[in-house]
Amino acid sequence: MSLQHKAYAWIGSPVGVSLMDGTGASGILCSIQGGSIYIIEYLYHTQFATKHYAFNQIRDILPFPQCPQPQPPVYQPKPIY
Repeated sequence: MSLQHKAYAWIGSPVGVSLMDGTGASGILCSIQGGSIYIIEYLYHTQFATKHYAFNQIRDILPFPQCPQPQPPVYQPKPIY
């Protein structure tokens, strides 16, 4: 599947973006315009930024995995004294 097809499939979803220079970014994929993806990233405190990355800068786009289901606690009997 091409990067463009992946990107369109995951608009509105949290994604990780692997860039050609070895760095990465993560956030919500907001839109695709003019050969670039736009993602909103958390900066700090109450600040977010919309950043864009051209498809020729991107190695891969991956959706965030689902959170694991919580496991019930394992019963551990208490010793009898």
